[in-house]
Formats: sequence, C-alpha cells, structure tokens
Amino acid sequence: MAAKHDILIIGPSWVGDMVMAQSLFAALKQRYPEGNIDVLAPEWTRPLLARMPEIREAISMPVTHGVFGWKQRRQIGLGLRYKKYDQSIVLPNSWKSALIPWFAQIPTRTGWLGEMRYGLLNDPRKLNKQALPLMVQRFVSLAHPASQAHIAPEYSPPKMIAEAVTSELATVNSPNQKRLVLCPGAEFGPAKQWPATHYAELGEQLSQQGWQVLIMGSKADAAVGEQIVAGINDKQNVVNLCGKTQLGEAIDLIATADQVVSNDSGLMHIAAALNKPLIAIYGPTSPAFTPPLSDNAQLVQIPIECSPCFQRTCPLGHHKCMQDISSVTITEMILTN
Repeated sequence: MAAKHDILIIGPSWVGDMVMAQSLFAALKQRYPEGNIDVLAPEWTRPLLARMPEIREAISMPVTHGVFGWKQRRQIGLGLRYKKYDQSIVLPNSWKSALIPWFAQIPTRTGWLGEMRYGLLNDPRKLNKQALPLMVQRFVSLAHPASQAHIAPEYSPPKMIAEAVTSELATVNSPNQKRLVLCPGAEFGPAKQWPATHYAELGEQLSQQGWQVLIMGSKADAAVGEQIVAGINDKQNVVNLCGKTQLGEAIDLIATADQVVSNDSGLMHIAAALNKPLIAIYGPTSPAFTPPLSDNAQLVQIPIECSPCFQRTCPLGHHKCMQDISSVTITEMILTN
C-alpha cells in the first residue's frame, strides 16, 4: 500500500450524485489512509464537500455543465500540475470531463469508458450494468483495481456531518415540538413531484398533532411551497424556506428534523446521508438505481403499469404514479413509526 496517494476526483453536477460519491471517498480513504482527496466540481457543491470529512479541498469548476470549454479546461489542468496527483477518478461519463486530468498530466486516470475516452483515460473500466446495478456501486468500484470491476463492491453509506444552524433562518420550535421537513421539489422535472395538495394534507395532519412543518427547496420550488402553506390551517406552525436558504443552511436545517418526506431528489439523498427518518416517494424513477442509502429510509412506490417511465413529465397526462399515493398513507407511516 502506498504511503502517499493523492487523488483528484472530477465530481458530478447533481446534488444526489455528489452525496452518493461520498461512499467512493470513504473507500479511497480506507485504501489510502495517508492519501489526500481533492474534488473538482461546480462551486455550489462546496457546502456538501465541506461536510464530508474525507475531502481535503474542494476546487471550483468554472465551466458550467454542458459547456465544452476547451481553453478553460486546459488552463485548469495546467494549473493543477503542481499538485502532482497520483491518480484522478473521473465520475461523469462525458469525453470533455476527462480532459482536465489529461492536461494536468496525472499519471493514473481512472473512469468508466464512455464517448471513446481511450487515451484520456489510461485506467479505463468497461461497465457491466448487471453486475453493478446501483450508481453507488459504480462509483465505489472505481476505488478498486480494474480486475475487480465486475464484482459488486461493499460500501459504506454516505454520512455527512452537519453544522450548527446559526442563520437567521434557524426557526425555533418549542422544546417538545417535533419538526417535519417537506422536500417537494425535483430538479429532474415535475413527474417526480408528489402533488402539492398531498403535501399540504400531510402538513395539515401533522400540524394538528403539534408538529412544526418546514418546507425546503430551491427558488424554483417557492410557488409549490406557497401552495402547501395555503393548504395548512395553522400558519404559525409552517414555514416555507424554498429559495430562502443556501445549500449549506438547508443541509443543517434538515439535520434538525424528526421526520423528512421527500420526492426522489438531491435533498432526499442529503436527508439519508444525515441519517434522518425519511420517507422517499418514488413515481417515474426507480429506487433500484439511486435509492436513499440509509437504514432510516422508507420507500413508497405503487405498482402502475406505466411506471417507472423515467420521463420528466407524465407522457400520459394522468400522473397516477404520484397522484395515487395518498397523504393518509404517509401520515400513518409517520404516526405509527
């Protein structure tokens, strides 16, 4: 085992994927305990990485997702040569994502083959989807030798460390009051969203039981958050924080929850990594690929002939895979737990 083995990770651009990548980071630290792990990823991922103890440094990736940016990628790669990394692991499957480690002259460049990345990657792996059905398995496999690429690896679930909430958004609940966090958004598209009316019914039932209700999400979820607030009678016990928190604040607030209910989303994976009691509602996507990686999570998905369709919007217009999951079902799961 090498005494020093410094690794540059080219990170993913989605919240949930970055959370699941922590299992890879943990596997690398186990294999190279004296090594350092840096992650090159979009600036918005910095609060996530700051709460992962395996990471030495988060390096901001200025080239936005989907942009080729040959000149910028070359400049970044040249600027990283002085760090003398021993290895780079490229998590995105695109050709352009493998350019920076190549420009940086990192001697071992590991990743799954995709878009003909021979040369850019000199430690390429051919993916066997049947052997590695979970995304987290595909990430963690890259910590091990290529000869083991067809073997499903053992992995530790992501475990994020939250910080104390010091923001003005640190809403106060009474000492014996439980806190329900609702995560109604989904960046993928509206098909993944449990209806706002159902979230409101759930919030109403729990507020009647004395719970405080926090609604978490991005600016794009603000309107949905207001719909949920409108459906809850006790407005003093509900706070819509959609679009009002930075990612780091959202992480730390979710860590204060007694129960989280979420669509299949990045915040779902964050709640799982914080080991919070979680109900994850699935419709057009499948937990067979990207489930919440926590023993504290319960999955809800009903059998619908057309599900999972993996479409951003319901192609049939009825959205039954989500509409037919009743708020009563979720309420009973919480109150009888």
